[in-house]
Amino acid sequence: SIGPRGRIAPRGPANARLMLLVVDPEQEDREKLLSGPQGQLAQRMLAAMQISEDDVYFASALPRHTPMAEGTALVQAGFNEVLQHHIKLAEPQRVLVFGANLLPLLGHDAAQEPASLQNINHEGFSVAAMAAERLESMMAMPQLKARFWRRWLEWTGT
Repeated sequence: SIGPRGRIAPRGPANARLMLLVVDPEQEDREKLLSGPQGQLAQRMLAAMQISEDDVYFASALPRHTPMAEGTALVQAGFNEVLQHHIKLAEPQRVLVFGANLLPLLGHDAAQEPASLQNINHEGFSVAAMAAERLESMMAMPQLKARFWRRWLEWTGT
């Protein structure tokens, strides 16, 4: 059943091989995060990466579907502290961030290129990170998938 007022909880193990981070749950999500078309793309990507979903922690910065969420306003509302603390508690080995509007929440200067994000640091915790376009953007523009794969292979050294 859907959570309180449409909230969708994160899912996956602590200290996961990879944290997959999106801005908000999909509109279709009811019982689990990324259960709609974006989730299907993520599943295909994980299969191609040879990463089992059991090794992935799926999380969103916002607890419910929030169209037009804007990073700066979310920082002003304190979501940056909540998200960074969430990442620290989950202790993933790497974080894959889908959506440039998440970067201000991670302490990344919006004036810098998203590709320059290399680590997320919070209260003594640091984790390797890679920023990519939103999953829905990749679905709409296949050329973004090719760019993503080049960056992923470079980031993971595979």
